[in-house]
Amino acid sequence: MIGVVVPAHNEQALLGTCLAALNNAARHAEDAGEEVQILVVLDACSDGSRDIALACGVQTLEVQRGNVGYARGAGAAYMLERGARWLACTDADSTVPADWLLHQLAFKADAVCGTVRVDEWQAEHSVAVRQRYQGLYHDKDGHRHIHGANLGVCAKAYRRAGGFAPLPAHEDVHLVQALQKTGARIVWTAANSVSTSSRLDCRARGGFGDYLKSLAQM
Repeated sequence: MIGVVVPAHNEQALLGTCLAALNNAARHAEDAGEEVQILVVLDACSDGSRDIALACGVQTLEVQRGNVGYARGAGAAYMLERGARWLACTDADSTVPADWLLHQLAFKADAVCGTVRVDEWQAEHSVAVRQRYQGLYHDKDGHRHIHGANLGVCAKAYRRAGGFAPLPAHEDVHLVQALQKTGARIVWTAANSVSTSSRLDCRARGGFGDYLKSLAQM
């Protein structure tokens, strides 16, 4: 079984689009004979995120930590208990392509680190910020970017690495570094890019949104 984990903290504005794309990717994988289960980890949500998740027909798990690393780890543990052999992670403000899951599996790797792209820039971002981002980002195979919005890992490698740490940010980086220490085979691909939000009101301090803010100070 493929277990898809999506942490969410008050994501009612974007969660529906995220889950529609994930359900589409799940259908493509299921047509190829794979079982897919999608889980939204509702972390201290006080909005309509739970109702949206249920309306999209996916599973939910509620935690009260306000900590993305804890939420992602709790979701991974939930899926592993249900027999997941592969964990696929994305974020509630991101949209995966239809062949996202099948592409990850096709590499037959211990982990797959994919790229992200910004399809729609918020008006608050200047042309200079957009140019700096594009100049610094390596959207090609062999990149070394790590995004929780586009990450896959096999269950055995995940367990060997110790799983997601309960960090308020960069839990994805911590996991990949732990995977590297175990000698895991990691694929760094640009062929399976995920669209993500350029919003400034980011949910995790130190995450992608704060990185975009930092570019305005350069």
